[in-house]
Amino acid sequence: MNTDSPTPEGVASAPSTLARQLMGFVFAVLLVIPLGIFYREFFARDQASKAIQIRRGPYQGWSNALFIASSTVEAIVVPSVGRVMQFRFVGEEGPFWENPALSGKSPDPTSTDWGNFGGDKSWPSPQEAWGRWTPRAWPPPPAFDSMAVEGVIKEGQVLLRSPVDPFFRIRTERVIRIDPEEPKMVITTRFEKVDADAPAGGAVVTNEVGVWIITQLKDPQAVFLPIPSDTLYPEGYNRQSEALPLDLTRSENLLSLKRNPGAAHKIGSDSSTLLWIGERIALRIDSPRSKEARYPDQGSSAEVYTNPDPLSYVELEMLGPLHLLKPGDVIYQTNSYLLIRRTEPTAEAEARRILGR
Repeated sequence: MNTDSPTPEGVASAPSTLARQLMGFVFAVLLVIPLGIFYREFFARDQASKAIQIRRGPYQGWSNALFIASSTVEAIVVPSVGRVMQFRFVGEEGPFWENPALSGKSPDPTSTDWGNFGGDKSWPSPQEAWGRWTPRAWPPPPAFDSMAVEGVIKEGQVLLRSPVDPFFRIRTERVIRIDPEEPKMVITTRFEKVDADAPAGGAVVTNEVGVWIITQLKDPQAVFLPIPSDTLYPEGYNRQSEALPLDLTRSENLLSLKRNPGAAHKIGSDSSTLLWIGERIALRIDSPRSKEARYPDQGSSAEVYTNPDPLSYVELEMLGPLHLLKPGDVIYQTNSYLLIRRTEPTAEAEARRILGR
């Protein structure tokens, strides 16, 4: 006698159907995740790189400048003077100061006068040590400031590569990129100690240096420095000139100052952010500070210099930690530059909005 009773319709098939559905879902998940990663890593990156356009062309008398642009902002790099000469909203004036007297001219590494072209550049810190490594304490070491560099377009970015400085024996490389979505430029600066041979065959040259980024900007309404909660300085800054900058003011956790047309001034800070406020736009510069590291100029990771007339500019300067460089050693520093349109009626209100203070 057959004791097996027939299974009611749908009862026996339910578990197998559910199992098949579950297995199909798991398979889909296992398939979609790798495809998503593949898309993000390759297609999305490719689309982002296509959003950045780079071209060569004339600029202010230089014939072979490099223009790096998104749909919003552009940077203008001039390898023949080794500088990022401008960063701006497309079709508008930018905040970087440029010296019209030197437009289209070439730097002279043998000159005893400084070729002050403007723009954004990199020097070795501390400045007080230059005279120990070079025949003179000023102008800046030639390969850092007054020699043409190589400009290479690579993967949606521009690479500037300097000659080896004949005194510091360091080569500088700067990678400049534009963010495809934000109005932001990022520059990573690399110092490589190439060898230890002294130029004249003397003692071995082993430098203690840091990466120092100098951005020259037009005369602002004001410059602001956020004061860290654990600042090294009781007043929120360290004095680096005999007199203090014009209208230097501390308001809670924020310093502000203006350019004095009649005299030069400079202060240092342990901040990782500097903010320039113009009439219509602002420029925020950020560079991370390491709490464990040792910095030049009484511990400064940020500095502001104001120049008197007739060259009406200020310098917002970011400094990296000091390192004792031996042959083969490499150090890096990264700056980000964010352009912001003003919305507030006063410079201080704008600064507090941007800095969240």
